[in-house]
Amino acid sequence: MELTGKTIGFAVTGSHCTYEEVFPAIRRLVELGVQVVPIFSNTVLEVSTRFGEAGVWAEKIEEVTGRQAITTIPEAEPLGPSKLLDALVIAPCTGNTLSRLANAATDSAVLMAAKATLRNDRPVVIAISTNDGLGLNLFNIAKLINMKNIFFVPFGQDAPHVKMNSLVSSMSLIPATCEAALEKRQLQPLLIERWREARA
Repeated sequence: MELTGKTIGFAVTGSHCTYEEVFPAIRRLVELGVQVVPIFSNTVLEVSTRFGEAGVWAEKIEEVTGRQAITTIPEAEPLGPSKLLDALVIAPCTGNTLSRLANAATDSAVLMAAKATLRNDRPVVIAISTNDGLGLNLFNIAKLINMKNIFFVPFGQDAPHVKMNSLVSSMSLIPATCEAALEKRQLQPLLIERWREARA
């Protein structure tokens, strides 16, 4: 599946430590000829951390995509009837967003975009970054893996000796996962040795 000419929503949630790894994936999609539509949670816009001041990464993403981001539920809702998106990526997808998606909560622009995309029988690609992926959120991961039109960017434990429940997707695999998802298939292998990759 060629990505050139596709329109893909790229929803970013509050795993601030992962933005530096996510940004090259966004840039790569743009280089491949994808029309990338940025979508931000409130946390991306409003929370400053040791990984960057509030809104800085949002500005970088808007600049590289050449588009103003969708940031509210009313702005995201028309994605359903307009059928603008061929697919939606949520990266990084926090445990909080994962939990709410798995339980059909629609209380943010990101989750409204996901609902709108699924309504149109189109793929939602999830790149997780959560400290409780093998804890309370394991149930939600299992639930979503078995849902129609939900696909995961391959993931693994990123620091098993110090954060044994933490799971993070390999963000460099986002474009390949999108290609597979647009063909309605899950990129394999799904489970990877992420901690070895991080140490390499």
